[in-house]
Amino acid sequence: MTKLRKTSKTKLHDEALNTGSGQTILQPDVNDNKAKSITDLREAGEVMAPPASEEDIRIRQAFVDKDWNEIKIADSWQIFKVMAEFVDGFEKLAKIGPCVSVFGSARTKPTHKYYLMAEEISAKLVRHGYGVITGGGPGIMEAGNKGAHSEGGKSVGLNIQLPFEQFNNIYIDSDKLINFDYFFVRKVMFVKYAQGFVVLPGGFGTLDELFEAITLIQTKKIGAFPIVLVGRSYWEGLFRWVEDVMLNEENNISPEDLNLVHIVDDATEAVKIIDDFYSKYLLSPNF
Repeated sequence: MTKLRKTSKTKLHDEALNTGSGQTILQPDVNDNKAKSITDLREAGEVMAPPASEEDIRIRQAFVDKDWNEIKIADSWQIFKVMAEFVDGFEKLAKIGPCVSVFGSARTKPTHKYYLMAEEISAKLVRHGYGVITGGGPGIMEAGNKGAHSEGGKSVGLNIQLPFEQFNNIYIDSDKLINFDYFFVRKVMFVKYAQGFVVLPGGFGTLDELFEAITLIQTKKIGAFPIVLVGRSYWEGLFRWVEDVMLNEENNISPEDLNLVHIVDDATEAVKIIDDFYSKYLLSPNF
């Protein structure tokens, strides 16, 4: 039976006209003319029109089904790229020794108090026998690597390729700079090879790294390594909300989860918390 395509303006008229005639009017399938794959779009010439932005391309492609050939070419090979990043990270960091991951904003200027504090903390960590791992970029990350480098300690940079803001700093050991395309691979390296975390003020990326570490400790996927937050005025408001809302109002966490972090204002106190933690196990940074 041939489908009769009708517009909304003529639908009511035709229904009235054909009442009792025995003729069936079939409504068109809304997906009849929809492209089923990126290949269909190319053949139809629809992808030739210049998109408004690169973001438009990503959003539109997310709603287009890929054919099997495209899946094999793009998605399957991406698995090997992810594996390569893991292998590179494991090989370079496997024998790195005890380290502390230092997190914080890439936008912090060298004259800012938190930059200077990150540099001081990292230098103290090296003097106490630890290496320092950062995200490898500018700001707090640069300060962390700079402090470690100044004391001759291990200075690791896990750099992420971004279209803005991120470039590796000059204080990373040449054999300990690793570049990543995938945030999730990079986060594995931050956690897998660190025996403690020092978190200075930062943005969404810093919060992502902080709560990743908290979640893994809370769920016992990694050891209960110390997490030290530097800057009371920056962090106390956030964790007051965690206590008041997440814990007391909604019961989404347990009371003991609040003990997973320590908030300090002083470089010496930050390093002392890490030292005290390992002294309980009769361990020194040379373990």
